[in-house]
Amino acid sequence: MVLPDNTSAILAQTRERRAQRLMMAYVLCGLFFMLLPGTFLGVWNLIAISAQHQSATISAAWIQAHGQAQILGWVGTFIIGIGFYSLPKMTGKGTQKEILGWTTLVVWASAVLMRWAAGVYLWHWQALLPISAALEFAAFLIFLLSTITAHRSAGQRSSAGIPVWISAVLIGTSGLGIALLMNLAGSIYVAYKAAAPTLPVGFDARLLVMLCYGFIVPTIWGFSARWLPVFLGLPPLRERLLGTALAVDLAGVLVAQAGLFKLAPWLLAGAAVLSVVALNLFVRPARPAKTVGVHGAFPLFVRMAYGWFLIATTLGIAAAYLDRNHGWTGASRHALTVGFISTMVFSIGQRVLPAFGGMKVLYSPRLMLACLLLLNAGCALRVSSEILAYEGFWPPAWHVLPWSAICELTAVTLFAANLVLTFRQPPAHEMKPVTAV
Repeated sequence: MVLPDNTSAILAQTRERRAQRLMMAYVLCGLFFMLLPGTFLGVWNLIAISAQHQSATISAAWIQAHGQAQILGWVGTFIIGIGFYSLPKMTGKGTQKEILGWTTLVVWASAVLMRWAAGVYLWHWQALLPISAALEFAAFLIFLLSTITAHRSAGQRSSAGIPVWISAVLIGTSGLGIALLMNLAGSIYVAYKAAAPTLPVGFDARLLVMLCYGFIVPTIWGFSARWLPVFLGLPPLRERLLGTALAVDLAGVLVAQAGLFKLAPWLLAGAAVLSVVALNLFVRPARPAKTVGVHGAFPLFVRMAYGWFLIATTLGIAAAYLDRNHGWTGASRHALTVGFISTMVFSIGQRVLPAFGGMKVLYSPRLMLACLLLLNAGCALRVSSEILAYEGFWPPAWHVLPWSAICELTAVTLFAANLVLTFRQPPAHEMKPVTAV
């Protein structure tokens, strides 16, 4: 009579260990894209731009390859990995999800690396560009298959309505699928019609809006609604208001796809304000924040991330009317991708990924603080100097840009090192008491 219970427990532990290994593989793959194709290529581009005091001479293919490596190779890989870690817990079919998870990782990583190589090295890019886009979409379809299965299984167990945080994640998933379809169509067009692996400017702008505001922003809102009230001790989420923010955000994305680039920023900025109010980020906490295992400044950096979000959307409005040499637009995108998205990943990632990777404790809260300080310092330097330099307001600002890149490169290196060292540790219950690092 005891054997079946023990067998069930052993099988559950085995499934959990496999899920943790898969999660760590996604994180390590994402860190690779963050460090090498993403940040290092971005730093190289920025140093070249600073030396020449103009961005027009830098290959647009390089810039687009850098953007794809950061958005899809880093953030996209993290989000898909978190999804695969959570899905088996919802469906109870760990073996199937493990196979789908590893298959998706191999196809997705190969496709993103292929896209980066096509843009940087131009090696057989007419073939690599559409093939990479097709493989990215194929990997997404495998992930979507698991999502649909989990959604149906969860629906069978509960007749309650879908919480707004799940709706936000599902909207983000749909946004990723649409963006990958757009990328596939654009890649096929470029492979047959263009002389370089560069998406047309207008199309690329629409694709970036879909990736950032149709995919990543709703997904971050979903995770924020799920975790931040607990982690930061916030008052209960205002679900209807966050639902309104999602609707306004989607309206802004659709307006941008229609080419109304002066109206879209207003809607996206309105959605940003609504999300901050809905999450109660800047009101008095109802309970103390949960900072055990991470640096005590963790709640501050989460709020700073949403502050960058408001700055990014405000700069987006300014860019629609004031931009002449891509300074305002570039600053807005950097405030969003580094200030908001990266700060959220650095903050929340170092809070939840150690647990997802095997119930581990973060290696060094001090490294966490250092990488977040450097990331935000670099972002502040980049956003301010990009407007001043690109738009010709203060030419000496060109000399500040490389320092912003060095700060951010150091920050992502420390972030990656902290996670790798964390994953190398034994689980928390097996560790001997040591003095905090």
